[in-house]
Amino acid sequence: MTTTVDIAIPCYRYGNFLRQCVESVLSQENVSVRVLIIDDASPDNSAEVGAELARQYKNVEFRRHKANKGHIATYNEGIEWASADLFLLLSADDYLLPGALGAAADLMATTPSISFVFSDALMLFDDGTTQSCGPFPQIPATRTSVLSSFEFIRAMKGRNIVPTATAIVRTRAQKRVGGYSKELPHAGDMAMWLRLAAEGDVGFVNSHQAIYRMHAQNMSRSYIPSRLPDVVQRLAAIENFLDYAVSLDRDLLRRMLLREVGKDAIKLASAAFNDGSESTSHQLALIAADCYPGVRYTSLWLRYRIKCIMGQRAWRALRSTYKRAERVKS
Repeated sequence: MTTTVDIAIPCYRYGNFLRQCVESVLSQENVSVRVLIIDDASPDNSAEVGAELARQYKNVEFRRHKANKGHIATYNEGIEWASADLFLLLSADDYLLPGALGAAADLMATTPSISFVFSDALMLFDDGTTQSCGPFPQIPATRTSVLSSFEFIRAMKGRNIVPTATAIVRTRAQKRVGGYSKELPHAGDMAMWLRLAAEGDVGFVNSHQAIYRMHAQNMSRSYIPSRLPDVVQRLAAIENFLDYAVSLDRDLLRRMLLREVGKDAIKLASAAFNDGSESTSHQLALIAADCYPGVRYTSLWLRYRIKCIMGQRAWRALRSTYKRAERVKS
């Protein structure tokens, strides 16, 4: 029996990308697809392109909001609509590479315990260059991998490692975890993958399966917060997950995830100090120590404290001297 896949495509001001996105889905082989385009009251030609695609393809449905509802409400509308075996939320400015849906469907068919599958993606820049946004520092040697809930959560290291355009979810698992939280506008994806991991194993396809555009209109860029809000949102995502993961060892997971956020927070505190943002730097250091008390005994903390003791003027002078020495060496 052919696997069915429902793809919800939220669209806001991406009319110039929408057709390529939709047709990359419709050209997928060995699966039966259904597409819902949701235009969130775009001021560009998204509605015209979406309506034309719905007229052209019988398995494409188009909806347009009369007023802008925002990305969280639009995502959740797509989740509510889904009823196929598998589900994908695909931004209108991204697109799939050939075989993406089939690879995920095959892995899920052979491993019923998997709640979702993700893979590597390529970032495509305005100048036509690409860069891999691989989720793992060390790529697994095998074509596909299956991670247990704990293995995946540990791999997350307190941050999002999943390229959203590649996250193909078993629909029944998606329905159990529910939609995106309006309280997590910047870390909703991270919370979603953690919650889905609580529902079962996680599959990984070790190849590029989607294109993630990096461009001037990129909506996600407007949601990328500065250092302090980023850490605060990640902590909120972790708490959101832990409230849900009643079947897992939450104390162990809390310690593991907060340890990683704590290490990141002290790195960000040092970076904020370098930028002259002493208030932000201090707040991040407090968060780091609260998340991971052991951070006080690391070299990261020592370097941060040395900066604070030296003060901005002396630290800048030392950095300037070091940079000049490096230029002389080169």
